[in-house]
Amino acid sequence: MGNDPSITLRQIDGYKFEVDFGALLPPLAVDEAPPVGAGEGPHPEQLLIAGVANCLCASLMFALGKFKQDGQGIVARAGFHLVRNAAGRLRIGGIDVAITLGAPMAAMPRLDRVLAQFEAFCTVSESVQAGIPVSVSVTDGEGTPLRVRCADPAALPLAPIP
Repeated sequence: MGNDPSITLRQIDGYKFEVDFGALLPPLAVDEAPPVGAGEGPHPEQLLIAGVANCLCASLMFALGKFKQDGQGIVARAGFHLVRNAAGRLRIGGIDVAITLGAPMAAMPRLDRVLAQFEAFCTVSESVQAGIPVSVSVTDGEGTPLRVRCADPAALPLAPIP
């Protein structure tokens, strides 16, 4: 793996593992959801969508800062759709991320430039999207839809966070 970041997983019991991120961070307990595991930590699907949503939020923060815009906080909700492949195995068929900014659109005069490019900065969603459709919506603090990119038109994106 060279100098690329890495993690170490150690089995605790059954499907419960400890994820070691290195000396600077505490370990994280992960587990499969019931009935397979005991649900004593986030399961892999949750970790994947958390990574996608976190990266999109960080990219949005970066773009807001680049154009000197104050989003007044960001809240995101992420979900996924399970589907079965041709062999009948469960797969993630799509990820939806709904991002809400705290500020109203009127308080961010360069928001159009931010929204036009923030997704391109997100390493995780842009990588995952090669195999799993990722839909993203952004709403302002007053509930005004600012951007909707629906990767799978058959799937409805998540509602904004009130």
